[in-house]
Amino acid sequence: MNASAPTGSQRSRDDRLTLPAAMRERIVAHARAEAPRECCGLIAGEGGALVELIPLTNDAPGIDVYRIDDAELYRVYRDLDGRGQEIAAIYHSHPTSAAYPSAADVDLALWPDACYLICLIADVDRPDLRGFRIVDR
Repeated sequence: MNASAPTGSQRSRDDRLTLPAAMRERIVAHARAEAPRECCGLIAGEGGALVELIPLTNDAPGIDVYRIDDAELYRVYRDLDGRGQEIAAIYHSHPTSAAYPSAADVDLALWPDACYLICLIADVDRPDLRGFRIVDR
């Protein structure tokens, strides 16, 4: 995944996502605003294009885990489906730990077709945003 590309939002032939710079900046801003708690959200896709970033509510207790509110996720999913869109990416932040999936992140990866984005903001001047496919968990 190219998390810093300024233009384009299409999946390429090798199934990579190119995250537009504006979406990247919104994820980083969301992560900073929620710190020290983890933030979470998703990106809607249509025809291989990333079309909308949707911040969601982290309803997990504590600060080092995320859990998307079930009712909110259901409502967003139903709305996307009605528009012919899909969940292309799911993002969350790691305020202090590495931008790699934790065991809990892997357990929560219930959408095998989605790209999972993790934003590390430990260094506020140099956020680290990485994307992963989590399948065969």
